Amino acid sequence: MAKITSIIDIGSNSIRMVIFEKSSRFGFFLINETKYKIQIGKGGYKKDGKLQKEPMEKAYEAIKSFKQISNNLKSKKILLVATSALRDAPNKNEFINKIKKKLNLNIRVIDGQKEAYYGQVAVSNLLHTKDFFTIDIGGGSTEIAFVKDGKNIENFSFDIGTVRLKELYFDKQNVAEAKNHIFEELKKVTIPDISLFLRKAVVLGGSARAISTAIIKQSNYPLDIVHGFSYKVAKQKYIFENILNAKNNSDLNKMGIKEDRYDTIKAGCFILKTILEYFKVKQVITSQVGVREGVYLCDILRTQNHKFPANFNISQRSLMDRFGNKNNNTRYTAKLSNDIFDELASYLKLKAKYKDILKTASTLHKIGQMLNFHNNQKLSSDFILYGLDYGFCHKNRILIATIIKLTTKKRVKKRHILKYKKLLPKLKTIIKLVFILKLAIVLSQRLNKQKHKFKFNKTNGLLNIQTDNYSSTTKDEIQKIDKDIKIVYEAFDG
Repeated sequence: MAKITSIIDIGSNSIRMVIFEKSSRFGFFLINETKYKIQIGKGGYKKDGKLQKEPMEKAYEAIKSFKQISNNLKSKKILLVATSALRDAPNKNEFINKIKKKLNLNIRVIDGQKEAYYGQVAVSNLLHTKDFFTIDIGGGSTEIAFVKDGKNIENFSFDIGTVRLKELYFDKQNVAEAKNHIFEELKKVTIPDISLFLRKAVVLGGSARAISTAIIKQSNYPLDIVHGFSYKVAKQKYIFENILNAKNNSDLNKMGIKEDRYDTIKAGCFILKTILEYFKVKQVITSQVGVREGVYLCDILRTQNHKFPANFNISQRSLMDRFGNKNNNTRYTAKLSNDIFDELASYLKLKAKYKDILKTASTLHKIGQMLNFHNNQKLSSDFILYGLDYGFCHKNRILIATIIKLTTKKRVKKRHILKYKKLLPKLKTIIKLVFILKLAIVLSQRLNKQKHKFKFNKTNGLLNIQTDNYSSTTKDEIQKIDKDIKIVYEAFDG
C-alpha cells in the first residue's frame, strides 16, 4: 500500500484534494489540503447538464496543479472521483478523456448512492457518533445516508445542490418552487422506523461548515474548531434567518461567512434549513470530513469492512506514531491510572466515562517532549487539543488537554479552566482526574513495567499503595500532590 496517497474530489462547486501519509497499519495524518472553487457545473444546469467549455478548462488546470503538488510530496497513488456535475453531464467523456490523455489520470464517476456511502464511512470512522443520518450538500446534489448501531442502513441522492438550485430557482426568485422541489425529492426517503435516525443529523459539505462557522462566531463558542461542533437547531434558527435575509456580502462577512461562499451560501442555507425542518431534526453535528476521507478509508480499510478495529482511535494512534517516545513509559502510566481509577471511582464519585478520558490523557501526556522538553506538558496540552481531530467530541478533547495541562499546577483553581468552562465538567471533577493522573505519573516515572508492580487498596478513606520497588523520593512526591484522600505508600514482599 502507498505510504502517501492523494484523493481528488471533482464536485459541482469545488475541486478539492487531500493528501494523507500513513504512519502505521491504520494510522495516518493529513499533510496537504488544497481547494479550487471551479464550479465545473456552472451554466450547465440551464443547458441540460452539459459541461461548459470555460469551467472544463479551469477544472483541467486545477487537476494539473493537484498532480504537481502530489508529485512534489512524493504521493505514489492518486485517486480521482467525480460526483454530480460529471455524472449528470452528457458530454462528461470529453473531459474524462482529456484528463486521461494529458495527465494520465483516471476519473471514476461515482453514483449518488456511492457518494452518500463514502460520506457515512468518513463520519462513522472519524466522528464521535454511532446512530445518525448524514446530510451532504454539494453544488449539484445532496446525499443522505442512514446509520444505526454503526451499520449503514440505506443511502439516497437527490437533485438538490447549491449551484443547481441557484441557477434553476434562486436567480429567478422562485423560492417557493425551490422549496417544493426539495420536498418532492425528499419524499423518496421511505425506510422503516425512520424516526429512530432523525434525532441527530451530521452535516457535511462547504455550506454546512460555513453555517456552523457563523454559529461558532455569533455564539462566542470557546473553541474555534468546526469538526465535531454540535448545536441545537431551535436555538440557532436565527442564524439561518440572518443568512437568508442578508442584504449584501458585507452582512455575510460580519456573520463569519467567507468570501468564496458569498454566491452559494444562501442556497446552501435554504437547502439545509428545509431538510432540517422536513425531518424535524433537533440536533446537528458538523463534520469536516466527507467523500474524500471516505474514499481513502475504503482504500486502507478494504479488508476491514471499511471500519477501524474496535477501540481504535485514529487521532491517538497517529499522534503516538509520530510523536510518541517508546521509552517514556506512558503506556505504563495509562495502566496505573486505570488501576487507580478502578479503585477510587466509587469513593471519588467519578462516572465510568472518565476512565477512557484518563487513559488517553495518560498515554499522550508526554507528546510535547518531542517538541521541546521544557514545559512539555503545556505543549502536549495545546498540541493535543488540536491534534485529537478525529473521533473525539469537543468536550472530551478539551477535558483531555486540560487534565494534561493542569498536572503542572500544584493546586487546580477556577482561573485555570475559565476559557473553556462551559464545555468542561465541574471543577471538583477535574481536580479528581488531575489527581489520578499526577499519581500515576509519579508512580511510573522511575519504574520499568516489566520488573516492578503495584497493588492498590482503598479502605475507610485511605488509599494503600504497595510496591516491590519502594522509593523514599517517590513517597515525598506523592505527599506533594493535592488530594482528597490520604495515601499510604509502602513496600511489600513478592
